[in-house]
Amino acid sequence: MTALDTRTAAARPRVARSSVPTLRVERSLLRDGARWLAAVDEVGRGALAGPVSVGVVLVDLSLTTAPRGLRDSKLLTPEARHALVPKLRRWAPAYAVGHAGADEIDAMGILRALRLAGERALRQLPEQPDIVLLDGSYDWLTKPARSDQPSLFDDVDAEEEVAPPPVTTMIKADLRCAGVAAASVLAKTERDGLMVGLAGRFPAYGWAINKGYATPDHREALREHGACEQHRRSWNLFGDEISVDDDAGVGDDETMGAEAW
Repeated sequence: MTALDTRTAAARPRVARSSVPTLRVERSLLRDGARWLAAVDEVGRGALAGPVSVGVVLVDLSLTTAPRGLRDSKLLTPEARHALVPKLRRWAPAYAVGHAGADEIDAMGILRALRLAGERALRQLPEQPDIVLLDGSYDWLTKPARSDQPSLFDDVDAEEEVAPPPVTTMIKADLRCAGVAAASVLAKTERDGLMVGLAGRFPAYGWAINKGYATPDHREALREHGACEQHRRSWNLFGDEISVDDDAGVGDDETMGAEAW
């Protein structure tokens, strides 16, 4: 699973006691009869390069209080997140992270790519959940029922499509819900690791530091060297909008990117 930690004292913003995530929401949903709940969050939605990643944490009524220091990944330093990872892996019954690459984002749009990454994460779980708790206000995991909507995987992905369980959305679930906060750290640390690895292959763009987000140095490198195969070429790579790294405390929903559909 994933791990979240607290920032060092000097750099850490004050977090109200009410912002410490708990399992209250997950337990309430489970008491309606579900055996397994999947807590889901995504990272990388607003980046210019690299994958979008979806973390999933399985929760049941036997799960105990989350490890101390768990927060939404945006409230934690990289060091704090990495320190929490092994603790969360021991804590959670099961966890997974799924990814959709820049080429898939270009081919199908960001929301379909998010769904693909989420389905890939769900496939990895040893138990399929009865219900999903998804951070945000929009259910991007459930395929629209419109009859004219082509299959998510038509001419794009040959994998067997998985119908997700019923989805409950919650704004700021990553701040309130321990399972979702854990999923956010899980996804963030794994995606960051992928971007650090890609930085070795494409050193010009500074991905070891900016993780593919539209920081000024990344924009300048794009203007100097052009885009590479890991850039989302359907996006306005050379525009003026600036997407913000998850570490900066601004969610991906506030960033600019390609057309959703």
